[in-house]
Amino acid sequence: MNELCDLKVHINGHHTLHLHQSIMCAFSGRLRTMVKQENKKKASRNEALSIKLGDFPGGAEGFELVARFCYNNGRVLLCPTNLPLLHCAAVFLEMNEEVCACNLLAQAEAFVNGLYYWTWSDVLTAVKSCEPFAAAADASGLLERLISALFSKITAGSPEMPTAAGVGTPNRSSSSCSSSPDTLGFARSSSSTKTPESMRPCAGREWWFDDMTSLSPHTIEKVMRVLGCYGIENKNLILTRFLLHYLRSATRRPPAICKDNGALTGLADTAVHGVALVGGTAFSCRGLFWVLRIVSAVGISRECRHKLERLMGLMLDQATLDDLLVSGDGGGVYDVNLVMRLVRVFVGSEEEAEAPSQRMKKVGRLIDKYLGEISPDHALKVSKFLAVAESLPDSARDCYDGVYRALYIYLESHPALSLEERTALCRCLNYEKLTLEACKDLAKNRRIPPGVAVQALASQQCKLQISKPTAVAARPDPSRTPRRVSRARSSSVDMDGSGGGDEKELLRLNLQRMQSRVVELERACKEMKGQMSKMAKGSKSFSFGGGAACHQTGGRGLPRLC
Repeated sequence: MNELCDLKVHINGHHTLHLHQSIMCAFSGRLRTMVKQENKKKASRNEALSIKLGDFPGGAEGFELVARFCYNNGRVLLCPTNLPLLHCAAVFLEMNEEVCACNLLAQAEAFVNGLYYWTWSDVLTAVKSCEPFAAAADASGLLERLISALFSKITAGSPEMPTAAGVGTPNRSSSSCSSSPDTLGFARSSSSTKTPESMRPCAGREWWFDDMTSLSPHTIEKVMRVLGCYGIENKNLILTRFLLHYLRSATRRPPAICKDNGALTGLADTAVHGVALVGGTAFSCRGLFWVLRIVSAVGISRECRHKLERLMGLMLDQATLDDLLVSGDGGGVYDVNLVMRLVRVFVGSEEEAEAPSQRMKKVGRLIDKYLGEISPDHALKVSKFLAVAESLPDSARDCYDGVYRALYIYLESHPALSLEERTALCRCLNYEKLTLEACKDLAKNRRIPPGVAVQALASQQCKLQISKPTAVAARPDPSRTPRRVSRARSSSVDMDGSGGGDEKELLRLNLQRMQSRVVELERACKEMKGQMSKMAKGSKSFSFGGGAACHQTGGRGLPRLC
C-alpha cells in the first residue's frame, strides 16, 4: 500500500495528488524525466517523491482525467467537451507514441481528425472548452484547427465568407446542427421584413451569430486572426456585421462576466475598419450612428473614431434629430462635442460649392432642431451653445427663427445668466433673417437685453426700407396715429385699387413706435435705479409683470413695449 503513495504531484501550487510512480511514468515522458531527476536528489529511498507542475492546462481537474487514463490502462472516453483538455494535457506531459503505444496524444489526435464530421454544436462546444487554457490550446495548434472546422461548416454554402489558410471545404459535413437552418449559407436573414432597408443598421443577422456570442473576446480575436480579418485586414462585410452583433451582446452582459476590455477594444477597431471600407454603400447614416453607440460602449482607438466620424459627417444631411441625441459622457445630457465634429466635417466637404446647397440648408434646419432639444440642459454652457449655433455658415439658414426659439428656451432654462452672457448669446442671431413675428417676440422678451431688441428692430426697419417699392404713395405724417393712417390709406385704396405700399408704410410706423418705446424704457429704468437707491426700507414697493412697470416714476407711467 505504501507504493501507491510514492509520488506527490503539486498542481499549479493549489492541489496535491498522491499517485503511483510506475503507473504514471509508464505513459508520461515528462513525469518519467522529472522522477529520475528527483531520485538522484533524494537522500532516502523510503520518502515519497514530490514534484511540482506549474501552468498545467485544466489544473487539478485536468490532471485527474490524465490519472484516470493511466490507471485505466490507457483507455478513456473522448468527447468534444473533454477533448481539448486531454489533448493539451497530453502535449504538456509528453504522452506520445515514443513513451507508450496508443498513448493519450495519439488517441486525441485520431479523434480530432474526425472533427469535420462533428455537428455544429460539437465543434462550438470544443472551441469554448479551450478558453480556460487558451494559450496551451493555441500553442498546440488545436484551437486553430477547431476554428477552421467551425467556419468550414459556415462557409459550406457561402462563397462570401473567408476560410482559414490551408483549410478547404470538407467533402462531407454533418447537417445536424443545433441552431443552423436547413441549408447552410448566408442568404437567410432574421431581420423583420417590416423594417425598411434604409432604416436597418445592417442587412440582417446570420443564423450562427447568436451561437458565437457565447465565446470569449479573446477567442473571437483568435477567430478573426485565423481568418486573416483582424484589424485593418478586415474586408469582409459579414464578419463586420457579426462583430457588431457580438459587441452589442457584450455590452449587455454584467461587468463581472465581460472583463476583457482590451480584447473588446481590438474587436471594436476591427469592426470600424470593416465599416469604413464599405462606407455608405452598406450602412445608412442611422446605421453609422448605431455603430458608433455600440463601439463607444466598449471603447475604440482615436484613429478609428476619427474614421467613423468622418463617414458620419459626410452623410449628416441624412441624419435625423433622434440620431444626433447621443448620450454624453458625464459633461452633459448629450454629446454636443460629437455633433460639432460632425458639422465641421460636413461644412468642410461643402466649402468648394459656390452657392449653399440644399444639403447644407437641410443640415441647418437639423441643427436648429438640435439646439432646441439641448437648450434645457442646465450643464450646457453659453460657449457651447454659441459654438453649435455658429458651427454653420450664415448661408445655411434662410431664416433664423429656429435659432431664436432655441435661444428663448435656453434663456428660460438658465435664469441666472448675467447681462454680458445674454448679450453674447444674441450674437448667434442674424436679425435681418428673423421674421417680423419673431422680432416682435424678441423685443417683448424680458430676458433679451434692451440694446439687442433695439438693434433687431432697426434691422427690420432697414429690411422694410430696402424692400420698399420705388413708386409709393405720399409718405404720411409721422404724428398721425396708425389708425388715422389706416383710414387715410383705405380711401386711397378705394381710389387706385392697390394697398401693398400702404401696408408696408403702416408697418414701418409701428416699428418706429416700438423703437421709441424701447428707448423710453431704458431711460425710465435708469431713473428708477436712481430713486430706488434713495428710498428707505419699508417704503413703497415695486411690482413688475409681463414686461411692464406698475410704479409711477416722476409722475409718468413706465412705458410698455407694445
